[in-house]
Amino acid sequence: MMKKKHIVGLLLSALLVGCTPGGTTNQTSNGTEAGKTELKKVTFLLDWTPNTNHTGLFVAKDKGYFAAEGLDVDIKTPPQGGAPQLVAAGNADFGIDFQDTLAPALAAEEPLPVTSVATILQHNTSGIISRKGEGIDRPKGMEGKKYATWDNPVEKAIIQNVVESDGGDFSSVTLIPNNITDEVAALKTNQIDTVWIYYGWSGIKAQVQEFEFDYFAFKDINPVFDYYTPVILAADKLIKEDPETVEKFVRAASRGYTWAAENPEDAGKILLDNAPELNEKLAMESQQWMSTQYLDEGKPWGIVDSKRWDDFYGWLWENGLIEQEIHAGKGFTNDFIEQ
Repeated sequence: MMKKKHIVGLLLSALLVGCTPGGTTNQTSNGTEAGKTELKKVTFLLDWTPNTNHTGLFVAKDKGYFAAEGLDVDIKTPPQGGAPQLVAAGNADFGIDFQDTLAPALAAEEPLPVTSVATILQHNTSGIISRKGEGIDRPKGMEGKKYATWDNPVEKAIIQNVVESDGGDFSSVTLIPNNITDEVAALKTNQIDTVWIYYGWSGIKAQVQEFEFDYFAFKDINPVFDYYTPVILAADKLIKEDPETVEKFVRAASRGYTWAAENPEDAGKILLDNAPELNEKLAMESQQWMSTQYLDEGKPWGIVDSKRWDDFYGWLWENGLIEQEIHAGKGFTNDFIEQ
């Protein structure tokens, strides 16, 4: 899944529904019907179009986990990104972003008042894909090759770090604009030599298309890049004024993602029911792989390792990539994770 630039248009606000009560049949936490009750309407804003990062949310909605908590969750896809800003402004209750792209907002002179309340995946699944056998199975191999960049300072600093840590010369990497919509097609036609991908979607897509490729993950080169991507955000105001809603939402989402981890085939079908435009084979293969990424053994879904979170933001600060230091523990909370 390609990382998208977050562009916020005013028209998005009109697309989002505020929180008003509605009526429907509720269920108790053990799945039994509890009769007619008033559910609180909650808006959740995805980062992009539905994919296997989001499966647990659709599971929680379809299997009644949200309803069991008294919530009627409306999952929305914006025409373009911007979840953090819209959540902060109160135009959505929850949304998705990534720890790396969230950093500038948290490090601004007036930090965006949002906080991660859960991580969807336990590890960073991103890295570099290339055509097989061209020597780019390691970062140094990017020397002299075309890399498709979003021209994001953090992105380029990560690439520079892994290339140079492998003894390579980052200045010899040819940076070209990343305006591609299909990484595999761009690699097949030699438009590019390398590109940043999220393995759970684009890597699986390459496998499904039987495209032979090499790949290395950033976290395997430098552990500081095992940051959290993606995460679920809530506005600081909501956390302060209505922590009960946040707790209920996170609890239901945890049930959804845990169930998806244990039932990948059925979870994939639920995703396809909610996003029939997806390629079925790709979605099902991706779901099988992604279901292994939602949980770490012995840890509850959604929990953030504070050291990994802080180490990454510390690295950004030490390398001059953010305006001001993001202090330890800033930007996330585990308070709503049942441990």
